Amino acid sequence: MNIRASISNERDRNDVTLQTDGSVHSIHIPSKASGFGSSANGGELLFLSLATCYCNDIYREAGSRGIEIIGVDVDVHGEFGGVGEPARNVTYQAKIRARGTSKEQVAALLKHTDSVAEIHNTLRAGADVRMLGEEIEIVE
Repeated sequence: MNIRASISNERDRNDVTLQTDGSVHSIHIPSKASGFGSSANGGELLFLSLATCYCNDIYREAGSRGIEIIGVDVDVHGEFGGVGEPARNVTYQAKIRARGTSKEQVAALLKHTDSVAEIHNTLRAGADVRMLGEEIEIVE
């Protein structure tokens, strides 16, 4: 799976484009009140990524086990310190509503999903992130 996320920002314009294997869509995230930058910060989006991954993976893994999921709520919490410091104390919890199964089966599903959630495993492994280059335009 090939994934890309892009942001294009100017005063009062914040365009967010997402792409997976050639399928492109966008999400609306307004600019900051100042007009520049995104109203959502990177930490919020990182934690949203964790919540979204776990939510989607619950449905995927439940489907492979024949468990009917009615709803999923995921809450991710953590802390950021000073400039340049990584997140710490990142935790999450999930509330699952299911039908036609037992609490034990859903508990096993939750534990299994935690072990295969790709974003979680990426952070746990400490992915290599590198800047490949830059393009600078000076406007007069």
